[in-house]
Amino acid sequence: MAHAALWLYSALTWAVQPLLLRKLRRRAVAEPGYGRAVGERFGRYARPMDSLIPPSSSDPLGGFVWIHAVSLGETRAAAILLAELRRQLPGMRLLLTHGTATGRAEGEKLLLPGDVQVWQPWDTPGAVRRFLRQFRPAIGILMETEVWPNLVAGCQQRGIPLVLANARFNATSLRKSQRLAALARPAYGALAAVWAQTEADAERLRSIGAPVQGVFGNLKFDVVPDAGQLARGRAWRASSARPVVMIASSRESEEAMWLAALKQKSLPALIGKAQAAIHSEANSGDGTVQWLVVPRHPQRFGEVQQLLRSAGLSVSSRSQWADAPEPADVWLGDSLGEMVLYYGLADVALLGGSFAPLGGQNLIEAIACGCPVVLGPHTFNFAEAAALACEQGVAHRVADIGQGVELACDLATDSPRLATARGLTQDFMQQHRGAARLTAAAVGALLGIAAAP
Repeated sequence: MAHAALWLYSALTWAVQPLLLRKLRRRAVAEPGYGRAVGERFGRYARPMDSLIPPSSSDPLGGFVWIHAVSLGETRAAAILLAELRRQLPGMRLLLTHGTATGRAEGEKLLLPGDVQVWQPWDTPGAVRRFLRQFRPAIGILMETEVWPNLVAGCQQRGIPLVLANARFNATSLRKSQRLAALARPAYGALAAVWAQTEADAERLRSIGAPVQGVFGNLKFDVVPDAGQLARGRAWRASSARPVVMIASSRESEEAMWLAALKQKSLPALIGKAQAAIHSEANSGDGTVQWLVVPRHPQRFGEVQQLLRSAGLSVSSRSQWADAPEPADVWLGDSLGEMVLYYGLADVALLGGSFAPLGGQNLIEAIACGCPVVLGPHTFNFAEAAALACEQGVAHRVADIGQGVELACDLATDSPRLATARGLTQDFMQQHRGAARLTAAAVGALLGIAAAP
């Protein structure tokens, strides 16, 4: 049964390759990164391996440590793990793969001489075979959720230990895997190890046959914010005449929801006058707030800017700032790799992806920067972290974005309450650190290499 399911799956992934190429061409119009090195997606590389990387006599592993981080969030988690791997396994060479253009752009910052970065191979037997033959990794580390049947089968056939690190597996993922059990159960069961974020994740993973060998917590608690970005953001905040409320990593429809919530709660005379509505609705206690909107995806920067201007708002974009933000009704964070700067600039953040039913974005990064968070009802991607943060007072849950606007503005303009919330953030982060050290040590143990002290 399992063999037949894998055969059918393989036939399907092979048959849809023309559709994948068409999708990549379309996406490359908005994000040129998707048009880069497309052959790598199918296991075809410009040069042989030996011409890319000279042999290294100092390499204790005899091959790459391969990390697969599909998108931006997983790449940032991988960066935390990679720093600890380099410390515990000196001399290691990194093979870094991705599925999205934003993930690949972020991953380029992690490379050292001797490292290689390519696209994840499309999950056909041929592409996987060519990928593994080309790079011959000593171990593969899949970040968080990325389990592909042919990739797992190919590693198992070649004796390459493949692990799932920082693993999260919510109830929806479990239901989908149970419906496709003939594919999912052999794939998860063939992993060399799984290290889960939470006990709930571990329980669900075990139920689908995954070899869970530890619950190490969330790697993102080990993040160390960029000190330069944080200092710059805080300096800009100090120069702002008003408290700053940020909509962090906003997703499709959430900016429109935010504008609608402001208009709905304004006086009837202000309906349709978005600027006046914002000032009316944000007015609380010590004064009005400055809004900062940072969309999650770069291809939406222009769309969000047009939406704000169509609502009658003046917009100042980060890409146009010189030494400081320029005055405007709304600041627009239209840059990549600067979330720490934005969190340093903000007093409070409304978490994107949690007001539309999208599961929420990473709230841990905001808390690590000392920025309290207001969450919508949809945080299933970070369920335990969200629950812990709310319990300990560094995050606050609301039912909808209207309540979120009210609470965020109240908190931003209540200096004693804001100071208390900020003071709790570092204690919260310290309580949950340690996943990177445990994960790196477990990787070394699988390879039979003692970790450096």
